Amino acid sequence: MSDAVHAYTVRLELVDEPGELLRTLEPIADNGGNLLSIFHERGNLTPRGHIPVEVDLEATPERFDVIVDALRDAGVNIIQAGEERYSEEVTVVLTGHLVDTDLSDTLSRIQECGKASVSDVSLSAPDGTADISAARLRLVAERGGVEQALDAIREVADEKGLQVIAPLAGGEA
Repeated sequence: MSDAVHAYTVRLELVDEPGELLRTLEPIADNGGNLLSIFHERGNLTPRGHIPVEVDLEATPERFDVIVDALRDAGVNIIQAGEERYSEEVTVVLTGHLVDTDLSDTLSRIQECGKASVSDVSLSAPDGTADISAARLRLVAERGGVEQALDAIREVADEKGLQVIAPLAGGEA
């Protein structure tokens, strides 16, 4: 058994019921995982209406496999599990007719760039889905992948007539 400890990220979908987060964390603790962080934003829902949760933990590879199996045995819906692939994060806002231009397709096409993953979405449509809306997208990207992900977002936005509000690129130190 290897004693090398690695950082892992597990992306989950949880039902919105009391005690669900605690029930999910128990298999991690019971199997020797060391929690590093938990991102749980109850106000946002996945397309299936569940709460997205991202858990960062440390464990040996063998323990991590046991943890993932224990989570599945407990009925936890695992979206992704593995060594931390992403090292950069960026938040982008899209505005326009997001619903009419198929927000799901927009998100899928961003994911297809291969360098980033949409880790969180928050949609605001104060005047209804037929009018202009805004979405805040939190992206996690591989090292050096933020610009490629932003290029993909801009391309989709141009095609669909959406506006992109993205952070300015920082200068080299």
